[in-house]
Amino acid sequence: MSSILTQCGDGVLTVTLNRPEKLNALTGEMLAQLYEALAAAENDDSVRALLLTGAGRGFCAGQDLQAQNLATAGQEPNLGEVLDSQYNPVLRKMTGMRKPLVCAVNGVAAGAGANLPLACDIVFAAKSAKFIQAFAKIGLIPDAGGTWHLPHILGLPRAKALTLLNEPLSARKAAEWGLIWKAVDDDELMAEAGAAARELARGPTFGLGLSKHAMHRAMSASLDEQLDTERDLQQRAGRTPDHAESMRAFIEKRTPRFSGKPS
Repeated sequence: MSSILTQCGDGVLTVTLNRPEKLNALTGEMLAQLYEALAAAENDDSVRALLLTGAGRGFCAGQDLQAQNLATAGQEPNLGEVLDSQYNPVLRKMTGMRKPLVCAVNGVAAGAGANLPLACDIVFAAKSAKFIQAFAKIGLIPDAGGTWHLPHILGLPRAKALTLLNEPLSARKAAEWGLIWKAVDDDELMAEAGAAARELARGPTFGLGLSKHAMHRAMSASLDEQLDTERDLQQRAGRTPDHAESMRAFIEKRTPRFSGKPS
């Protein structure tokens, strides 16, 4: 059985972490399959948006600590190599994705599993879900982008407290703090997240990708640098078929039909 499931419909590729008996704990093979699914979606014109979720009662329990690839007999594990070869390519692929990426957190999200959603564009979580950094319990630091996303989104005081105290963060509190977009009733999670993904898939997805790129650049740019970025990207957006279609639809008083194509 594959540890990553994919299903495409209405322009949305749903990617499901599929080790429910292990709360979708991550292995090297699983991360490789996730990377392959993301890369394929990036190059598939029929995929206009993606939806990431987990099978069973949890989203992701983080790294599978029993995975044999963490260490060989009698040797200390090289966790830096694990991150460099397995996790970081996936995180870079997710954050660099020019197509909208929605996440539906359906249960516990711990360790790296708590930080994977933060690399997505819009995160929905079931109200029963909890985000747990978990790293402090085993003497490690937050990875999978955690040390970047947490302080940038929450600010240093909350980021450090979550990390050092290892307290679970409820979906409701995560939404209140702005860590995720919305906490929803458990039985409505996939309906709401799926509706958002389908809405994005019908949109001007190339332009949406440019917006994502601009916002990521803004996290490390000065205002002057960002104004130049806006100028350059707006020039590209203004020349797309989707912008021309939106202008025609406005004049003709109809709903635009976007293609998501750059030219």
